Amino acid sequence: MTRPRRPHRLIHRIPGQTYLWLAMLIFGASSAVTRKLTEIGAQHFIGNRNPISLCNVLFVGNLCALILLILIYGRQWNKATLKQLSRKDWVSLTVVAILSGALAPGLIFQALALTGVNNVILVGRLEPPLSLALSVWLLKERVNIWEFIGAIAAFIGVILTIILQPPGETMMNMGGFGLGIGELLAAVGSVVIAVSTIIGKKHLSQIPLGIYSIFRTALGTVIFFLIALVLYGRDHFADVLSPFLWQWMFLYGGLIVVVGQSFWIKGLKTSNVSTASLIGSFGPIVGILAAYLILGEAPNLPQYIGGSLILVGIFLSQVGTWLQTSKRVASDKVNSTTTQQQVESSMGFKGT
Repeated sequence: MTRPRRPHRLIHRIPGQTYLWLAMLIFGASSAVTRKLTEIGAQHFIGNRNPISLCNVLFVGNLCALILLILIYGRQWNKATLKQLSRKDWVSLTVVAILSGALAPGLIFQALALTGVNNVILVGRLEPPLSLALSVWLLKERVNIWEFIGAIAAFIGVILTIILQPPGETMMNMGGFGLGIGELLAAVGSVVIAVSTIIGKKHLSQIPLGIYSIFRTALGTVIFFLIALVLYGRDHFADVLSPFLWQWMFLYGGLIVVVGQSFWIKGLKTSNVSTASLIGSFGPIVGILAAYLILGEAPNLPQYIGGSLILVGIFLSQVGTWLQTSKRVASDKVNSTTTQQQVESSMGFKGT
């Protein structure tokens, strides 16, 4: 009679790709879930305030992410490792933390308040081609023809998604055509992430992943909190301890942040770069499907046109990525800060 396998042994036998796919499904749905939570909060005002405001979701979600990262990477924060970091390293870490940990998420969450989830997802695809262009220009990196054509196709797709949008209340006139404020904020957020990625590639290649992740999340949360206080006043986070908010944040923080991040980190540890990048590229597709299933938000004609070009660009870029990684060792793992930034850029917004 054979003994039943223990649960923990079965978990260790799960392929890294499975964890990445599960994480990608969770992250892809994050924008739709965030919008749905704010709609639920709008039906349960406390005074004249929405307890599940976007700022509260981002702030509490970051705290959940920080706790998880400390549990996973806390051992890297030791004297021996920290002494190896120079003042220049800390300056670079601080700049990246402010850009990608505070400004970019804040802009994307504000965009979610002003425009459709599909627009935020598609306009967010501006970041990969922009990062590629800046890498070639500033870091003198070489790209193959597939990546170049893919970046051009994705960039054109984003521009069409922005300028072909039907007139709306949150639009401003720019040179004879309407430009949505939400789409503009999403585009600026993508630019900020691209700049952060370039700084990371140039200055953070030797920084341990755990130190980067914890410092970015911690400082980004503090900076975001301070900016929100300055812009919106002391009462903006008045409901951050509301039981109603935390009831729903256990879902958001527990599922999207804790479970999603855990699966993502677990998958990255045992997967190669090309596999992780390929799986991450399905994020926009999952996001659009989630927006339809959760919010009933079907793509409009401009989104179909722009999204089609973006998907073509993603496919061509993945061909280029596969060609590049096939020339290196097939088991090249995602084990550095810069490589993780590169992989995550293909996925888009991850909820925090």
